[in-house]
Amino acid sequence: MNDTLNTPVIKKGLELELDIESLAYGGMGLARKDNFVVFVKGAIPGQKVLAKIYKKKNGFAEARVLDILTESPHAVEVKCNHYYICSKVQNLSYEEQLKEKANQVEDAFRRLGSFTDFKLNSTVAADPIFNYRNKMEFTFSPYRWVLDSEPEGVDRSFALGLHIPGRYDKILDIKNCHIQPEIGNKILKVAREVCLSNLDLKPYDPKSHVGFLRYLMIRYGVNTNQLMINIVTSYNDINKLSPLTDTLLKEFPEITSMVNNVNTRKADVAYGEYETLIFGNPYIEEKMGDLTFEISANSFFQTNTFQGLRLYQEVEKAAELSGNEVIFDLYCGTGTIGLFLANKAKEVYGFEIIRSSLEDAEKNAEKNGVDNIFFLKSNLDTFFKSGQLSRKIPKPDIIILDPPRAGMHPDMTNYLHKIKAKKIIYVSCNPTTQARDAKILAEKGYHIKKASMVDMFPHTPHIETVVLFSK
Repeated sequence: MNDTLNTPVIKKGLELELDIESLAYGGMGLARKDNFVVFVKGAIPGQKVLAKIYKKKNGFAEARVLDILTESPHAVEVKCNHYYICSKVQNLSYEEQLKEKANQVEDAFRRLGSFTDFKLNSTVAADPIFNYRNKMEFTFSPYRWVLDSEPEGVDRSFALGLHIPGRYDKILDIKNCHIQPEIGNKILKVAREVCLSNLDLKPYDPKSHVGFLRYLMIRYGVNTNQLMINIVTSYNDINKLSPLTDTLLKEFPEITSMVNNVNTRKADVAYGEYETLIFGNPYIEEKMGDLTFEISANSFFQTNTFQGLRLYQEVEKAAELSGNEVIFDLYCGTGTIGLFLANKAKEVYGFEIIRSSLEDAEKNAEKNGVDNIFFLKSNLDTFFKSGQLSRKIPKPDIIILDPPRAGMHPDMTNYLHKIKAKKIIYVSCNPTTQARDAKILAEKGYHIKKASMVDMFPHTPHIETVVLFSK
């Protein structure tokens, strides 16, 4: 009776001492108070923290750290004081990051997929773990977020950096980003100086929809040393933009491509309705394995070139190709996985709904002399079920899936077994939706034979998995 009376009622505003047991999917620390789950923002396993509840739901609560009472034995020194904006778990040793991510995958498959004995067969660690991103999007804004560590009176009227989580309007001014190549930080510095010294180069205001500069996007060819700058503006005015573009081209001879995308809409997106080429080619090239890819400002490419190659190698291992296989590459995007496997297979058919992605895929197939891959525009929610597949296309031996974060449409998941492929290789950036889909595949007769995790984004909560199913 006394224990019950002494148990605090979990409610918003309550301050609690909590022991962080593990990382939950998404990167928050997981703790329990009298078997009630509390997710703690900014906490890592092994810490004892004083935390304040800011949200209460049925079955769980969310809290933020007020004070670290006991530090984790797995804590490490961070490289930047704003790591929680994009990295989130940079203060946790990399070895522990991998363990926690692997635990999250296994928990998702056991709990959500009912695969009680599920275990990963392998984990592919990242190398390098810093300066690995080949694409960064920085936002211009008149609403700068000021850190507690900054002095009073800091100018809040200009920022070039990253969104504060949960805020569409507030941007943290970024001086150094340790997950992009070093030249990106130098470009940021020069771009900021030019804009602050030129009254015409006003950042776009997402509230009033007035202003010129929206985004500075940087793309890197890690294996080609090519560099693209894409400046997204709210309207077309090359003359107004020229102080920035001219200075960047003068200061950075490494730039091989510069474009201006114009987005006149209110939508807060880093691509435009049309594009103007300012310098060089409208694309950069990147090499992956024996292939060379053209990457335009708005085309998709794996954001970590190093780990992208390792991811495709995991798919290749799972496929065990002899050269006689027909492969269906579903949700193929720009066709990178299919192109990577094509020279080891008989034929590859890529299916994708986005026309621009298919155009990039066809262009890259031609560029690399791959003539046994074919791309079809198709809405995979209904394509196979409605009988739109031509009878001239042979049945596949292997199906490769790489769906969006939300996973497959239920109609696609329930129909997939009717195609009767011997193997299904499911690539996913979301183990929770993958586990959900895997449960349906298992009910239809496909069983998990092998599963691997590829750490695409060190210091972040993001996870990439490759799961092999067979009859």
